[in-house]
Amino acid sequence: MLDHAREVLDIEAAAISAMKDRLDDNFARAIDLMIGCKGRVVVTGMGKSGAIARKIAGTLSSTGTPSLFLHPAEGFHGDLGMVTPIDVVIALSNSGETDELTAILPILKRIGAKLIAMVGRPESTLGKYSDVVLDVSVDREACPLGLAPTTSTTAALALGDALAIVAMRVRKFTAEDYALFHPGGSLGRRLTLRVADVMRTGDQFAIVGEDDRVRDALFAITKAGAGAAVVVDAKGELAGILADGDLRRHLLADERCLHKATHEIMTHNPKCIDPDRLATEGVKLLEQFKIGELPVISADRKPVGMLMLKDLFKAGIV
Repeated sequence: MLDHAREVLDIEAAAISAMKDRLDDNFARAIDLMIGCKGRVVVTGMGKSGAIARKIAGTLSSTGTPSLFLHPAEGFHGDLGMVTPIDVVIALSNSGETDELTAILPILKRIGAKLIAMVGRPESTLGKYSDVVLDVSVDREACPLGLAPTTSTTAALALGDALAIVAMRVRKFTAEDYALFHPGGSLGRRLTLRVADVMRTGDQFAIVGEDDRVRDALFAITKAGAGAAVVVDAKGELAGILADGDLRRHLLADERCLHKATHEIMTHNPKCIDPDRLATEGVKLLEQFKIGELPVISADRKPVGMLMLKDLFKAGIV
């Protein structure tokens, strides 16, 4: 079984390697059509090629090239209305003679959309109708019967990835751009969430004056369910921070510390962060200084919230 599995992988890897050597100006022309497209890139294919087409459309959309999948049979029955003269169509077919696909080719030409073929037989009907032909032919399928699309679909998928990634590079598509299309993913959260989006405010934000008693700070921390309280001066500006860990250590050393003023035991000049900074920057500060809380201050040094490591964990930033 392992030998058979390795044989499949060898066959498919060899097909991709051979396709690399066939890349020519047609690939560059395809990229130019995609980059210059004023509409969307419509990817179509039937059967297994259709499954690959769906994936290519998804990859294109998430990497900066607006794209959608068109089922050729549905297209023949009305869905061709989604194709416009300013679109580019990428059609996948190993044989280039798939009935449902060849049936819509004359209509696509009449609409005026540019057509890129990813085809195993460049001389086929699909190849003849196309503005650009990309040769995805393979020597043989990995299927021992030579019937199930295996190597051919792998080759088409790989070339589709190449188109998407090269277009992405030409567009200078950034990680921040990618994150905008993936707001629910961990990468999207790391690249889009700001400190203001995850910091604690209101009843969950413990804040006390520098002349308040330490016991008042303890009550404020407990009420907020927080790990620390920020300490402000008479102007309302950040003076320090009092963490519950520091409170416990002072209590163990001297039970009377509860009656001291907060400024006597607080941490002066604590690390802090601006609310408009990325939450990931807050993570770096928390990890660098091995602390669990980070005061969030405005431009006038007034505390507006608290960034807590455990909240960053919940938000999927860490």
